[in-house]
Amino acid sequence: MESVQIAIMVVLAAGVASLLFFVIKSVNAPKRVESIQKLINQGKVSQAIKLAKQILSKDTSNYLAHYYLGKAYLADNRAELALMEYKIVNDNAIFGEGLSEIDFRREISGLYMKFNQQQDALREFLLLTKLEPHNAENFYTVGRIYEQQNRGDTALGFFQKAVTLNKRHAKAHAAIGLILYHSKQFTEAKKEIDLSLSLSPETYSSYYYLGKILKENKDYGAAVKAFEKAQRDTDYRQKALIERGTCFMLVNRMDNAIPDLQRAVDQDKDGTKQDTLYARYFLASCYEKIRKIEKAIEQWELIYKKNHSFRDVTAKLTEYKDLQSNDSLKDYLTSSTEEFAEICKKAALSGLSMSAQNCESMKWGCQILAVEHKNDDWMNMRKQLYLLRFYREADPLEDSAIRETLDKMKELNCTKSFILASAGFTRTAVGFAESRPVELIGKDKLEQLLQKSGA
Repeated sequence: MESVQIAIMVVLAAGVASLLFFVIKSVNAPKRVESIQKLINQGKVSQAIKLAKQILSKDTSNYLAHYYLGKAYLADNRAELALMEYKIVNDNAIFGEGLSEIDFRREISGLYMKFNQQQDALREFLLLTKLEPHNAENFYTVGRIYEQQNRGDTALGFFQKAVTLNKRHAKAHAAIGLILYHSKQFTEAKKEIDLSLSLSPETYSSYYYLGKILKENKDYGAAVKAFEKAQRDTDYRQKALIERGTCFMLVNRMDNAIPDLQRAVDQDKDGTKQDTLYARYFLASCYEKIRKIEKAIEQWELIYKKNHSFRDVTAKLTEYKDLQSNDSLKDYLTSSTEEFAEICKKAALSGLSMSAQNCESMKWGCQILAVEHKNDDWMNMRKQLYLLRFYREADPLEDSAIRETLDKMKELNCTKSFILASAGFTRTAVGFAESRPVELIGKDKLEQLLQKSGA
């Protein structure tokens, strides 16, 4: 009987000890997790990460520890690892004491924006509009994301909600102004932009929207000045540099466009932003126009590594794929104005049996007035004139170029014209040239002519 009592007492003692152990553990666990935040605040980030990992090695479902580990990674500038921890929290945690849902969603939405994961960021900000229905900034940010997705009508509703909550929200007024401008509501658009700038002249992002309106209106000089001011806003600096660079492109000032677009690229050290791809694309276009094709190819290749389907980059790389091995085409596209004229004269002589009577450099290439090259020049006969035009434009020629050539041919009293274009011709151009005294020579045949002439 006594032995039974002793056994019962031993079992009870073991139960009490186990219970005490788990009580102490449960009491101490939150304190250990809170210690991670204290270490972060003290700048002891490495220790904070180590402590969080120790806790998680014993309890992987401690989502508060996952959250603080994410915060520690953020403090250590390891945003990708931080986002991984935040995603674990987002998928599993129950928000409440010790873990504020509002704070968490603000932080994870910022990470999604950093890595250009717009749809995930949008979902978080939409949740924030429900959690904080009186916070105008959340509605404004949702509007910005929809705007970037080219969903202007939806964006407008959120911007209008933002100014309803905060009538002095200058950025939202500016955004409304731009959307109204695109929908051709010019009077209302100007009112919103003017109101935005009157509310906050130092809200430099508003100048970005002003610049967009001025650019759409083809007032490029004023747009450039507006984008210059917009660069003072760090969030809009890259966008403003891209827009300023494209303004210079539109007025053929490539020497001004290239530095702005390169600065835009340099704003993104990781090279992950969508805007960076656009900056590189426009930079490549500038290099293509000034015949620095190798530099253009370098930019297209960098874009292709990030996004295979970005605009016409694949087509551009295909178009120029033979450039490195084809010296004739390379020289045709990249040579100086004087060298290009000589290349064209050689191609005319060897490839078309035409002797140049007059050679004139043009902004798009070279124009030659020629006659047939024959050995029986002893016959004193009046030779027929031909108009030869060599283009090295980046885009296929439209029918407008064919029309203009035919008009020039008549003016010079030529019998026939030849148009040689490294980028080829559009279907409309080819159709227009049919049954007219003009011969179109595209890239493939042009390459053959250049190789034949040894140019």
